[in-house]
Amino acid sequence: MLLLGPVLILWIQIPQLNGQQIKHFPEFLLLQEGENFTTYCNSSSTFYSLQWCKQRPGGSPVLLMILAKGGEVKTQQRRTGQLGESKQHSPLHLAAAQLSDAGTYFCAEAQCSGSTCCL
Repeated sequence: MLLLGPVLILWIQIPQLNGQQIKHFPEFLLLQEGENFTTYCNSSSTFYSLQWCKQRPGGSPVLLMILAKGGEVKTQQRRTGQLGESKQHSPLHLAAAQLSDAGTYFCAEAQCSGSTCCL
C-alpha cells in the first residue's frame, strides 16, 4: 500500500471589507495528495469582481483567477472557479491536490479599472 503525505490547506476569513461581510468555508482542511477539495466564499453583498488568491507561509499572495460575470466559470490547470448568478457566492474546486497546493486560499473583492485590478 502506498501512503501519501498530507497536504494542509488553510482558509482565512476576511470579516469585513468596506462594510461587506465575506465568509469562507471550510476554515481549514487536511487532505491527502490526489484528493479533490472545494472551498466556498459567500458575501453579504454583490461582488463587482471576485479574485481567488493563494498564499504560502512567508510568501506573498498569488492571484489564481478573477471572476467578473454572474454565472462565469473558469478552469485553470486543476482549479475551477465559479461566480454565482447573484455575484455573492463562489466555489473554488481543486482536483488531485499536490503538496505544492498547500497554503492559505482566500477570495476578495477586486476593484478593477481597465486591465488593472487590486484587492
